[in-house]
Amino acid sequence: MGSPTRRAPAGRALRTISYNLHEGRATLELADLAQAHDVDALCLQECDTLRLPETVGPLVLAGATQRNRLGLALYYRPDRLHAHGHELRPLRRSMHDRFLSPAHERLLAVRFEDLHDDGALLTLASIHTAPLSATNAMRRHQISEALGAIRAAAHGSSALVVGDFNYPWFASSLARRLSAQGFEVTHSDLPTYVRKRFRGHFDFAISEGMDIESVRTLQQAGSDHLPVLVESRVKPFVPALLLEHSQRATG
Repeated sequence: MGSPTRRAPAGRALRTISYNLHEGRATLELADLAQAHDVDALCLQECDTLRLPETVGPLVLAGATQRNRLGLALYYRPDRLHAHGHELRPLRRSMHDRFLSPAHERLLAVRFEDLHDDGALLTLASIHTAPLSATNAMRRHQISEALGAIRAAAHGSSALVVGDFNYPWFASSLARRLSAQGFEVTHSDLPTYVRKRFRGHFDFAISEGMDIESVRTLQQAGSDHLPVLVESRVKPFVPALLLEHSQRATG
């Protein structure tokens, strides 16, 4: 007999902001962003990790890259999330990486227990894929590699991956490919990069086992990217026996 279904809590959704800081230029905006939007996690790209504070308002630093010129970092609210360690991973290197070495690790993943959601387990991750000088094929490989690593380490728990994917064109094709693998791609209501000649959704969310309630583009000042706010919940757990029974009943 399977265990009962775990229902979603009545409390508010998990609020996660993803923000490319433009080589650290927007670091001073973080405290105001965290307070204004009452966030539970900040997933950052292009950080100056040597100058990052240990805390941003009520958030504490879970982990950051050490060798990257364009670093990754992740902050979380300890009264909502309990961290169980983090993992840094390199991804397949593009020609840009080989010549300019901007990023040795392009994925930072942290495994959490959500204390407001009946102890649900989830992985939050910040990713920064290769720039537009690389091909979409290269970025797809990096994304698939990252998702595969997260899925292997998550042991069946939910995952939310946000960041700068550098994938503003042909994104529907990416979404179809990832959907076939069990992942959901969710873009925000407005473009996340609006400067120079480029405009589009560079920053978005990829999830597994999560209900994405909303994804919104926020305002900014110091970066060439706009921050993105994701509101999400871990999907209620349905034991395999109950799922099989439901499929037979509706089949």
